[in-house]
Amino acid sequence: MYDVVALGEMLIDFAPRSVNEDGYPTLEANPGGAPANFLAALNRYGCRTGMIGKVGDDMFGRLLIGTLRKAGIDSRGIVIDPTVFTTLAFVSLDAGGNRDFSFARKPGADTCLRAEEVPEEMIRGSKVFHFGTLSLTDEPAAAATRLAVETAKQNGVLVSLDPNLRKPLWASEEKAREAILWSLRQADIVKISDEEIDFLFGITPEEGAEKLLSEFGISLVYVTLGPKGCYAAAGRNRITVQSPAGIHVVDTTGAGDIFGGSAMSQFLELGKKPGELTEAELTRIVRFACTAASLSTQKHGGISSVPDKAEVLEKLR
Repeated sequence: MYDVVALGEMLIDFAPRSVNEDGYPTLEANPGGAPANFLAALNRYGCRTGMIGKVGDDMFGRLLIGTLRKAGIDSRGIVIDPTVFTTLAFVSLDAGGNRDFSFARKPGADTCLRAEEVPEEMIRGSKVFHFGTLSLTDEPAAAATRLAVETAKQNGVLVSLDPNLRKPLWASEEKAREAILWSLRQADIVKISDEEIDFLFGITPEEGAEKLLSEFGISLVYVTLGPKGCYAAAGRNRITVQSPAGIHVVDTTGAGDIFGGSAMSQFLELGKKPGELTEAELTRIVRFACTAASLSTQKHGGISSVPDKAEVLEKLR
């Protein structure tokens, strides 16, 4: 039995660490991918998780599988394909640690997962199924994702979504919008950014959360606000939590994923349905997640930057 099973991209983030004498960046290879980062946070905070996806039969694919196992994430759902190369992402950082991505994914192994390669029993044996929309950019991975979502819904598994908009990976912004809107209609719990709310609807985070609750049937919405924290809504409860002060940001890669996984870990710990959360419980979830995500920005990478629970609790105190 799993707490959470996720499907989606696993990749290597190449992030700049220094510049050589000719002005060229020296890059560090960090294992990542939004769903994998999400699960790493869950495992760090005591949950049992499994990953479904595809990597190439190459050094980076093997590195990713080894990283999952080291993090305690069940890797039996990972397919190794010798015909494609593991997806790579090249990250550039500005002075504030904010990142921009360029992808080597034409195709990348993650886009080549086929529906018949999805281990449906992993999804049926989980409390929550999590996905993002990057697995909908290309076939056959899009069909595999739709099958996985259908399996979760047919078996009463909660569906968690992070839209994780990356415009360069879509054929057009309209295609991205269509896929995200479809995904939102499948989800029970959503972690979405203020920028994604604006992209989809052109409205405020608060208005976006209300729209997702009332028109899309979502039960729990987290709208992340970058360094400003998070606005969350569930049932009749509406809260805003500020990010902690005193954080020296180095790299924001994976921070949103770590927020999502951290929030999910605290939600599962309560053992309640989303609509049953009290205001105090929702606040506790979001404070923990904001703190974990903020602390993660003090290190490079995604999976490797998840802070220990003791560090999060100490910052909360």
